Amino acid sequence: MRVGIFLSNFTPQIGGGFTFENEVFRAIAEFGGASGHTFIVYSWDKKLSQAPSLGQHIEYRSLHHSIRNLLLSQPLKIAKELLKRLRQSKNLLKLNSVFKDVILVAILGNEIDLVWYLEPSTRTVEIPYITTLWDLQHRVQPCFPELSTQGQWDEREQFYAKVLRCASIVVTGTEAGRAEVERFYQVPADRIKILPFPTPEWALNAPYNSDRYILEKYNIPENYLFYPAQFWAHKNHVALLMAVKWLRSQFNLILPVVFVGSEKGNKHYIQQVVADLDLSSQVHFLGFVPQADIVPLYRHAFALAFMSFCGPDNIPPLEAFALGCPVVAANVSGAPEQLGDAALLVDQRDERQVALAIKSLYDDPILRQTLVQRGLARAAKWTGQDYVKAAFEMITEFESLRRCWSQYG
Repeated sequence: MRVGIFLSNFTPQIGGGFTFENEVFRAIAEFGGASGHTFIVYSWDKKLSQAPSLGQHIEYRSLHHSIRNLLLSQPLKIAKELLKRLRQSKNLLKLNSVFKDVILVAILGNEIDLVWYLEPSTRTVEIPYITTLWDLQHRVQPCFPELSTQGQWDEREQFYAKVLRCASIVVTGTEAGRAEVERFYQVPADRIKILPFPTPEWALNAPYNSDRYILEKYNIPENYLFYPAQFWAHKNHVALLMAVKWLRSQFNLILPVVFVGSEKGNKHYIQQVVADLDLSSQVHFLGFVPQADIVPLYRHAFALAFMSFCGPDNIPPLEAFALGCPVVAANVSGAPEQLGDAALLVDQRDERQVALAIKSLYDDPILRQTLVQRGLARAAKWTGQDYVKAAFEMITEFESLRRCWSQYG
């Protein structure tokens, strides 16, 4: 079949979304030739067409080029639509729907049989599609401001209700994710496929070299608790800070903390919490750091302390596994499936439980090393290659349905 793939305009600052999409697309480019399918890639990235590693099974289509053609061929229609939306103040910054026809025309013009979205998305429901679901946290935990305020809840609800119910296939990473889709949106179980998140290749195959420079570059001590997470409220930086404070006051155990991640509106509050807890000398804010620095930051950490309230799937624990960093993680709904016995799972609401899990690694080097070995094994268990091979089988299975009607248009 001819399978369309729309790449988002994610940047590394986005975090897990960028890592996931980049890993899956890399694997499609490397292994898709054996699938028997042709992949037509739509992207805003003008440089992608120059990439030598795309392979003969991939065709590139520029969305910039498609929009330019539409503007040239239908200028009056576009102008009228722009004026209409500019009169609607709440839609002032939401002009993507102006170019809905661009997407549909591009798909029809390239005789696409099925569209595979590597993110929770669809550009049109008029063509069969696979959508990839990361989470439904606006339903599970609507209290967080980034999930509910400024119309976010309503926008997410309308989006997922349509995208999930209309999808030919919904891909999620765990049984917990499947259960949420069935519970909240009544999607039949046989249309929900489970493909666990793959361990990023850059972490699995990171070269071993002298990387102590990282400590000097960022002026940080060794054996710190590492938490790479954007500064959203749901990332729960506070629980880790309170756990570290408790370890110091109860056991005189002083562990440094290193936070990396982009500011999403909550960083100033977290910095104030650090000051209020008298932890300024222990906590280091590095901001956004490049991927090349993430590798040594994991390797020099005492442990990854991943306290996010959101699940059911998360990528940083997989990165830590691959890089030999033990993991203490929040016991969110999908964590037992995703992480198994390779991580210490804790109640992220209870800072003392978090603290005692961290202390157990400090007191028991054998336990810590056991987690490292289990993590390495689990990281190698499901890679980008495994993910796309399972996805190719899913696409081939769908072909028995798609062959029942002709091309669109």
